[in-house]
Amino acid sequence: MRVAGVICEYNPFHTGHAWQLAELRRCGAEAVVCAMSGNFVQRGDFAVVRKHARAEAAVCGGADLVLELPLPWATASAEAFARGGVEVLAGTGVVDTLAFGSECADTARLMRAADCLRSDGFAEALRAELSRGDSFASARQRAAETMLGADAACLGEPNDILGVEYCKALRTLESGIVPLALPRVGAAHDGGAAGEYASASYIRERLLSDGGADALKSCLTPDMLRLFEAERAVGRAPVRAAAVERAILAKLRAMREEELAAYDDGGEGLYHRFFDAGRTAVSVEGLLGAVKTKRYAHARLRRLLLAVYLGVLPEERTQPVPYLRVLAMNDKGKYLLHEMRKKASLPVLVKPADVRELPPPAQRLMETEARATDLYALAYPDLARGAGGSEWTTNPVIVGGEG
Repeated sequence: MRVAGVICEYNPFHTGHAWQLAELRRCGAEAVVCAMSGNFVQRGDFAVVRKHARAEAAVCGGADLVLELPLPWATASAEAFARGGVEVLAGTGVVDTLAFGSECADTARLMRAADCLRSDGFAEALRAELSRGDSFASARQRAAETMLGADAACLGEPNDILGVEYCKALRTLESGIVPLALPRVGAAHDGGAAGEYASASYIRERLLSDGGADALKSCLTPDMLRLFEAERAVGRAPVRAAAVERAILAKLRAMREEELAAYDDGGEGLYHRFFDAGRTAVSVEGLLGAVKTKRYAHARLRRLLLAVYLGVLPEERTQPVPYLRVLAMNDKGKYLLHEMRKKASLPVLVKPADVRELPPPAQRLMETEARATDLYALAYPDLARGAGGSEWTTNPVIVGGEG
């Protein structure tokens, strides 16, 4: 069986995502496994709707099995995000292709860029460019241009950047999974609406501002629309970080500077700026504005602040992914799970409590996930729905079956 893998957030699952999964079928995939971020996402933010609802929408929309991309990798830089996703897919033992959206849709070009970034010569060129004081992204692209010429342009596009990181991770892990770049359809990343395809950022903005999804019927899949409205009806959506803004600021103010330093793995003293700004800032945006310089991308600042709030230290993502956790599946997904029990290189968690049979690193990760989910629940629109402990009691969603 040909099994394609997708690393994703589905925040939320929309028609562009459904197109990609359908395109994989047209390319010959007989099953699709997703490694999906949980309740927090790579831009350093809360997912607009909880992970099990998004995973269910993905299975209804063309996926067969959705596994969780664990929190330390889901909320990390593009490099660590990609490595964690590849580790999840490679760990299944059944995925043979890694598919991803791309502005250039040229797999060979992205692989050349990945090989360039892994070379010793590139490391020297990057150091020289970073000394000029620009952002890491700008310095990296200029350094790559010295070796790749026009091919380095792919390092200037958001989906291509992730594609390059996926290719790098496949090389680093010496995985036999084959990369496949698919054209991105519809609106640009962080753009608006383009016919039936809108960017996820545009959809989130509408969901957060309007509260309902009716106006987005042409952008969301019917099942994502149904699931979002069901979550909204019971007070669990839309979820926004602003709901716990004071808690985030309080956590930062309560920390000593040396405690904050543990969350800053950049080696440039960024934590000093956070500590100083945290004494006076009265909003998250005000805090980030005070910390921001041209050297630091806004997403990086948000990721560091989220890590502080959730208590996720950088060293947690330097370890290998310790398990595969199932969020949702259909009948074909059940078959894939059966195959994974024979072929997977990582233990598979179907029931959360099963982690207690695994080694300490896996148990610590699950405890981290549980703590983060409890904090996520405090951002529900209806605080009465925010009781803790749900991470240990929520089993995978089974689409088209009992469970």
